[in-house]
Amino acid sequence: MGSQLRAGEVYRSGRNTDPDTAIIDGHPNIHHATASRTLPQIQLSKGINPLAKVKGPGERRRPAVLIRSSPWKAGTTDTPWHDRFDLENGRVVYFGDHRATHTVPPGSTQGNAVLLEVLEGHRATTAHLRARSVPLLVFAAVPRNKTPKGYVEFCGLAVIEHAEQIEQESDAGLPFPNYRYDLSLLDLGAESGEVDWSWIEARGNTTLSTDEALARAPRAWRRWVEHGSSPRPASGDGASGRIPSARVSDAAAAAALAKPSSSEPSSSETLTETLTETALLAELTRLKVHGRKARPTRHEPLALLWAMSRAAAGHHRPAPWRQFREEVGGLMKAFGLPGSAVTPEYPFWRLRTSPLWSIDGGPPEEAGDPTVATLDRLNPRAGITEQAARLLSDPLVMLRAASTLHEAYLHDVDLPTLLERLGMSGYLTASGIEEPAAAPDGPTVPAPRSENTVSRIIRNSALKTRLKRLHGDRCQVCALQLPTGTGTYSEGAHIRGLGRPHNGPDEITNLLVLCPNHHVQFDTLAIYVDPVGTVRTTADDTPLGPLRRHLDHPISETHLHYHRTLCTQDTANPKPSPT
Repeated sequence: MGSQLRAGEVYRSGRNTDPDTAIIDGHPNIHHATASRTLPQIQLSKGINPLAKVKGPGERRRPAVLIRSSPWKAGTTDTPWHDRFDLENGRVVYFGDHRATHTVPPGSTQGNAVLLEVLEGHRATTAHLRARSVPLLVFAAVPRNKTPKGYVEFCGLAVIEHAEQIEQESDAGLPFPNYRYDLSLLDLGAESGEVDWSWIEARGNTTLSTDEALARAPRAWRRWVEHGSSPRPASGDGASGRIPSARVSDAAAAAALAKPSSSEPSSSETLTETLTETALLAELTRLKVHGRKARPTRHEPLALLWAMSRAAAGHHRPAPWRQFREEVGGLMKAFGLPGSAVTPEYPFWRLRTSPLWSIDGGPPEEAGDPTVATLDRLNPRAGITEQAARLLSDPLVMLRAASTLHEAYLHDVDLPTLLERLGMSGYLTASGIEEPAAAPDGPTVPAPRSENTVSRIIRNSALKTRLKRLHGDRCQVCALQLPTGTGTYSEGAHIRGLGRPHNGPDEITNLLVLCPNHHVQFDTLAIYVDPVGTVRTTADDTPLGPLRRHLDHPISETHLHYHRTLCTQDTANPKPSPT
């Protein structure tokens, strides 16, 4: 029934909700443009307005989430945050709905819980999962007819690039936690800036599958689903609409916003120093893999995983050919296709077509594929680029990259066994490996180490003892107090493990008190804490109950998100799509 939402168009949204009325006060009626036979009437009364989930064939999905930013109450008790719009560059900074008066965790308010759920889908590493993520439609309140209320401008279709828990200040000067979301607007130039509401209707149609609904999506959304990157609209093309001067971010704020990657990086020229995680993951899904009897070999992805493992261990790249030949050749023998020849020279040389790979000292390209004898004589060096290595220093990015290669090319290979062979088994447990390497740069300070013959982590046992006493030795998942011959027993579990590669801090905000069973399950990524504080099983999302909390035990939402992401990316125990 509905028509199109056009970026830059101002809609009347407040006075008349009759969907049969097309124009009100000289502006299109938002309820006419979004009229539907299958969906309830939309609401823009709050900042974050989710459409209710529906039961489609084989899955539940949310048709869309509509967010509205109103600058008129910014800085007040009701809306103490200041959203920032840079529509020319397709960027929006949007703040969640936690307020200074709230006493619940910041991720459990209705709006934040919905956006954190949307974020999980928008950060998916495969097209299959991205197809099941939720569209985000962005509106901003604008003044018309001498009134600041009742009018909204449609800004476009967005995905959430990044979210973080922050501390804001209320109008009374009191600090309080909230979430900040960095949104990227998709380029709607191919649709003249329009989003056809029939697509959202199709997502709400219980008789249509998600893939059937996807066929009706704007080209920009289908392109994002396929490649996982969110290209910025070209400046001045009208794809994202006009930029109201009152909402343009200042130069300093705009410069602080991360620039999204190109949607189709296909050469080293497109992957500059601004290489993003989405661009890297997209490159991993389109490797030129040589085949054997029309079936692709595993040589290129195995070589890339080997090079990634070197970066994870802190080894200098690139590696000499002779080392590559021996170590990657061993991987091919162990994990290659049955009957496949061990030919490390092919990936060593042919991966140069990927902008993630570099070769130093090889023969000229016009000479064709070099022979093993030529490589032995020249002993060139090869490995992943410095930019890729820098991104992969983040353990979550590394795990997503390994999972992407596994799903795309190595799905019938046991990933834990392969990562253990590469010295990367720590990525599949919450605790990590106890012999830590150098910690990656970041805001979290790793736990201190003591040096003897072997470097070992210094654990603050007094901290755990104090915390277990605070909880009365009761598990924060099941409340079990385990009796012993001398009293009671519980265990302190680090949320972000102290071991490599997680390098978490040994502090109270990074600790939980658990019984032995739930400690094992938490460390092996079998359970996690969702954004609203419910403990769930990773395998099927079954809720086990709320995480028990204590007023004197603050828990870092950042560390809980880190652990939750490990569970989501663990392909040995895949978690269903949240949508």
